[in-house]
Amino acid sequence: MLWAVAGVATLGFLIALEIAARRYGLPGPMTSQAQEVIFAPKSGFLLYASTGLMMLVLTWRQRFIALGVAIGIDIVFVLVRWTLDAKMSFGNGALWVVLGCAVIALTRRTGNERALLLKGVGLGLLLVTGRKTGDTWLLITSKTRPMVLDPYLAAADHALGNPSWLVGRLVRATGPVGTHLLDWVYAQLAVAAVVVALYQLRKVSVERRFPRHHLVRTFLVIGVVGPAIYMVFPVVGPVFAYGTGAFGTGGEHWAIANLWPDTPPPISPPHPVLYDEITPRNCMPSLHTAWATAIFIHSRKGPRALRFAGTFWLIATLTATLGFGYHYGVDLIAGVVFALTIEAALRSFDRGWNRAGIQMVAYGTAVFAALLVSYRYLPMEMATHPWVFGPLLLLAMASVIHVYVRTTKLWEPATAPTPRPEPQPEPV
Repeated sequence: MLWAVAGVATLGFLIALEIAARRYGLPGPMTSQAQEVIFAPKSGFLLYASTGLMMLVLTWRQRFIALGVAIGIDIVFVLVRWTLDAKMSFGNGALWVVLGCAVIALTRRTGNERALLLKGVGLGLLLVTGRKTGDTWLLITSKTRPMVLDPYLAAADHALGNPSWLVGRLVRATGPVGTHLLDWVYAQLAVAAVVVALYQLRKVSVERRFPRHHLVRTFLVIGVVGPAIYMVFPVVGPVFAYGTGAFGTGGEHWAIANLWPDTPPPISPPHPVLYDEITPRNCMPSLHTAWATAIFIHSRKGPRALRFAGTFWLIATLTATLGFGYHYGVDLIAGVVFALTIEAALRSFDRGWNRAGIQMVAYGTAVFAALLVSYRYLPMEMATHPWVFGPLLLLAMASVIHVYVRTTKLWEPATAPTPRPEPQPEPV
C-alpha cells in the first residue's frame, strides 16, 4: 500500500511538472526521459548508474546478461548515429534494459519476486527521473522568479568573511589541474552517490529485500523538496550576480557589478534585482552541499576506503561550490541543516515517530527557517556585526549537527560487551 501511494504521488507530481514545463514550450521530465529511449541521452553515465542500481535485485548471471545486452544495444545505436552523422552519445541500451526488466517483472514474475524486481526498476528510473525533475524545476525558477535576492545573501555573507570570494581566488591560483579536478567532482556527485548506494544495497540479491533506509531515498527527497525553496528565496549565485567569473562564465551584462572573486561587494542596504529568464535560481539552499552531506553520512558505516571517499567528496564539493562562485557561504550552512533535517525525518519515519525523532526534525526545521528569515530581514545587521553573527551562524549549524548525532546514537542497536574469560586455576 505504501509503495502504491508513493507511486501515485510521484506520478501526479511528474504530470504537474510536465504541464508546467509545457507552458513554457519545453519538454518536461517525462517527455525528456521518454525521448532518451531513441534519441541521444544527456548523461550515459547516469543511465548506466541507474541500471547498476536496478541490477542489485538480479543474480550475478542475470547481471552479466543485462550488462551485455545494454552494451550490445548501445553499440548498435552508436553505429547508426555514426552512419547518420548524428550526435554521438551512449546510454540508450541501459535504459532499454531497465524497461525490459519492468516488462519481465509484469509478465514473467509473480509474488515477492515481481515486487522486488519492480522495486529495483523503480529505484533505477527514479534516479534518472530525479535528474530530469531537477532540470524542470530550474527552468520554472528562471521563468517565474524574475527578481533575485543575491544582494541580501552577499550582505549576510560578510558575517562569514565572504568565503566565496576567498576560495574563488584560491581555486584560481591552483591553475587548470585544481579547476578540472573540482569540476569533475562537482559534476559527478550522482555517481558518487551511486557508489555508496551500491555498497548499502549489496545484499539485496541474497536477502531478497531492500534495507529500511538507504542513501537513494535521502538523495531523491532532497532533490524534490529543495527546489521548492528556490521559489521562496530565488538566488543565482556570486559568479552570475557579481561578475563574469574567473573561469569564463558568469552574469555578463546582467551582473550587478564585476566584483567576483577579487573584490568583495560593498556593504549597502540590499534590494531585489532583475535578472534574466535563463539562469536557474538554485542557490538557497545549496543542494550540492546537502547531497554531499548525505553521502558523507551514509559512507560512515562503510569500509575505510568508502569513508575516505565520502569525506573527500564532501570537502571537494564544498570547495567547488564556493570556488566556482556558484554559492555564498550562507548557502552551505543552510544546505547542511537542510540535509540533516531530511535525513532525520526519513529515519524517524522508518522507525516510527518517537519523541527524539520529532524533536530533531522540529529543531532542524526551526533552525533552517530562522536562517532564511535572518538572511532576508537581517542582512545589514549581519554585515555590520560579523563577529557576532558569524559565530552565531556556525553555532546554529553545529547545534543541528550535535542534535542529529545525539539522536541517531539513541537509535543505534546496543552492542553487548565482549565477555571476559573466567580466570582458570593454575597447576601447582
